[in-house]
Order: sequence, then C-alpha cells, then structure tokens
Amino acid sequence: MDATAVPGPGTSARGPGTEADPEIVADLAVVGAGPAGLYAASCAGFRGLSTVLVDALAEPGGQIAALYPEKRIYDVAGRAAVRGRELVGELVAQAAAFDPVWLLGRTATTLTPGDRGGWLVGLDDDGRGAPRAGRSSRAARIRAGAVLVTAGLGRPTPRSLPALRPFEGRGVAYHVPRLEEHRGRDVVVVGGGDSAVDWALALAPLAASVTVVHRRRAFRAHEYSVKQMYASGVRVLTDTQVTRLHGTDRVQQVTVEDRDGQVTVLPAQAVVAALGFATSLGPLAGWGLATEDRLIAVDRAMRTSLPGVYAAGDICTYEGRVPLISVGFGEAATAANHAAVALRPGARLAPEHSTDREPTPPAEPVAPHGPAAPTPEPSA
Repeated sequence: MDATAVPGPGTSARGPGTEADPEIVADLAVVGAGPAGLYAASCAGFRGLSTVLVDALAEPGGQIAALYPEKRIYDVAGRAAVRGRELVGELVAQAAAFDPVWLLGRTATTLTPGDRGGWLVGLDDDGRGAPRAGRSSRAARIRAGAVLVTAGLGRPTPRSLPALRPFEGRGVAYHVPRLEEHRGRDVVVVGGGDSAVDWALALAPLAASVTVVHRRRAFRAHEYSVKQMYASGVRVLTDTQVTRLHGTDRVQQVTVEDRDGQVTVLPAQAVVAALGFATSLGPLAGWGLATEDRLIAVDRAMRTSLPGVYAAGDICTYEGRVPLISVGFGEAATAANHAAVALRPGARLAPEHSTDREPTPPAEPVAPHGPAAPTPEPSA
C-alpha cells in the first residue's frame, strides 16, 4: 500500500478542525480501520453519512496491514487471489472517495451517551497519531449519531512456545512483513492453521527450504491450501513438536521430536511461529455491550445491545457466522445501511444502485436527537 495515498491521522479534505478542538462531530464513528471498517466507511459515505475512522494502529488495514501485508487472500469475491497490501490500498481508495476523517494511532477508550443524544467516543492522547500530512486533530472525543465497531479480533497477543522465546527478534518472528527478507534462507514454519500454510506457500518460491512443523496429524487450514502445500515441495512434519532452538547471535538450527521420540535437527535461519493470537476486547470490554465468548453479540441488522451501536467483522458474533473477509464486507454494508435509516427516519433501507450515480461527498452531520432508535428487523 502506498502510504502517501492515505490521509494523515485526523485529517480529511474538509478537515475536522484544529489542535484545540475538543471533539469531532460526525454521523457515524467507525471504530477499527481494518477491511470491514474501511468498507463500512464507503457504504456510509454512499448513503450520505459523514464518517470518522479511528484505529489504534498508525496505518489503515488492521491486522492485514500490520501482520500479513504480503499474504495472498483467497476469500474476496471476484478476486482469485489478492495480496493483503493491495486489498488494503484499494479499500482505502474506495473509502477516501467519501472524504472520511482519519484518526489513526488513536484508541477509542470510552463510550458514553451524548448530552444532546447520540454517543460520545472517548479517545486516548498518547501522541501516536502524529500527522503525516494535512491538518491534524488531537480531539479528545468523537460526537456521533451512531457507532460501528469493526475492531477485528480486538487486541492480539501472539501465542508462542517456551523453546521459541529466547530467540524472539533473533530469527523468530510471528509474522512476515517482507517476504524478500527470507530469500535463500532455510525457514521453519511452526503451526497448523491457515497462517502457517499460507506462509509456507508464500515462502516456498524464495527460500532455500521451507519446513512446516505441526504438533497434530491434521491441519486446520483450508483443504485446498493444504493440498497445495503438499504439492509444492514444502517439507511437512506432523505429530511433531519443536523442542529446542540453537544459535549464537541468531537462530541457526531447530530440534524437533515426533510422537515416537525420533529427533531431527533442521537448518533454520528463520522461524515463523504461526501459532495464532490470544485476543481481548481491550477498552471495548467496558462499554456495556452484550458479549458471547469475548465477541460482541449482534442481531440480523448488526445491532448490538446498545441502541445506535453496531458491530461487524470478526469482532461480532451470531448463530452460524463464518469468519471470512467476504462475510465481514456484507456485515459492514448491513450495519452502515441500518445506521443510515436510524439516523434519517423515513429513508429506505435498500440504497440506490451504485451504478446510478457517482460518489458524492457526505452531507453535514445529522444533529443527534438521542441514541439511534432500533430499526425494524428485515424480513427473512
């Protein structure tokens, strides 16, 4: 993604104001600038809503931009495969057409009812959102008619193994921001999920060798990807665990042991620990939202337990949900359109066809008149 194409934190063509402004006013506050949040901003803008995007990360794109920019993504409709950074760049351009305000490097910490209706989203002030270009805003809060939470998996903490920790930063990493760094290296990938298999496939054409070590016999990754891995020349060791790493300044070898006690020493100048992430809601846990298994519970309109507050993407849960990016896009569109109807009573739920008009900048924010009222459930 070309960072120069992304407005600086707290900036927009219209501009949210000056350093001294205590708050930013918008129709919709989108908390989380990952794929679902970026698409939600586009959908909201198409309905004429002014939008603020806030994210703790300094760049848009969520975990895809931060952890997996080089990975190929296979669950985006109409794209056989797309690299993470390319998808993020396209989503940013799509959202930017509707001139949202970008508050990057800022954390949404609190949610309270507004004194004039709507919601107040409190923001941190740790200075991480120093602007790259344009006017900036260090506003302490967002005043919004509605709030859409698209915070992905919340705050991720990578899972590790005791044998790996001594070499963190010395050959052991939990993601691969630049594939080219591993050209000509012997790489060991530890894990059995989608990330492990995807990294192995991405690294195979570049690395001197790639070995996947998985403690179980079966992989949790998509069946098609697993078949590709076995056909790619990647060495696969199942029912096997990493027991020790060796090296001086950096890792040089990895010792593994299978369930029968057979020990193998693998050459390795890099180890990718694709063991998943432990996640938490962070400040969102104190917002009073109903949750299930640490995810925000929503109905078919993506409404949460609080009126005028919606959730979409991997942060939300409902019966039968499938955790795919393509599903998150649909949820973002559903939430944005229901928010538009709640903020503008009498508006149609179904937007006009996108082919019927060119994108236009959103209108001035609708003055909140209380938390957005629930909208009728769509018919099944």
